[in-house]
Amino acid sequence: MKDKLALYFIMGSQNCPRKDPEEILEQALDAGITMFQFREKGEAALIGHEKRQLAERLQDRCQAYSVPFIVNDDVDLAITIGADGVHIGQGDESMQQVKKRCPAHFIIGVSATNAAEANKAIQDGANYVGVGPIAATRTKIDAKCPIGLSGLREIREQLGDFPIVAIGGINHKNAKAVREAGADGISFISVLTKATDIQEAVNMLKL
Repeated sequence: MKDKLALYFIMGSQNCPRKDPEEILEQALDAGITMFQFREKGEAALIGHEKRQLAERLQDRCQAYSVPFIVNDDVDLAITIGADGVHIGQGDESMQQVKKRCPAHFIIGVSATNAAEANKAIQDGANYVGVGPIAATRTKIDAKCPIGLSGLREIREQLGDFPIVAIGGINHKNAKAVREAGADGISFISVLTKATDIQEAVNMLKL
């Protein structure tokens, strides 16, 4: 699981007002991302049939590269299209309910802002925990207060060797420090959706 979390790209059409999300994902996959989360949420996000169609097109791209395709929050959609997993937040459907509904092979990730939430997710059967936000971000309007590197270190100490991906406000300037603080992987949105050269952006995140 940890290797899959290394470079975790998150995106929805609302993050790509001037670009084609399929083209962005294709370039990101070619550049070496290791997991993708379809997060179609917020203002201008697609719904219904249009949302499903985009999900399936992006899923096809991921399958071509053997990269896991995760759906944010929408468990029904994830099950319907046969995604590789689902990611839920603290305010979404309960972990116990998600586990009952999803196929046994599903990868299930849970967002956590502190050690208590992270430990609860592990006890409930999560495969990985998304910890953060690490730094301030304007990409998610509902983002919580940043926990910083110190918060990440504290959670890592509590969770031992359990797979952790850091979320929120991560870019090429702090990616190395985030890994050194205990994250097995880093997640990102705008660092790629707003990049003029996606290959270069991914390369810089690897450093």
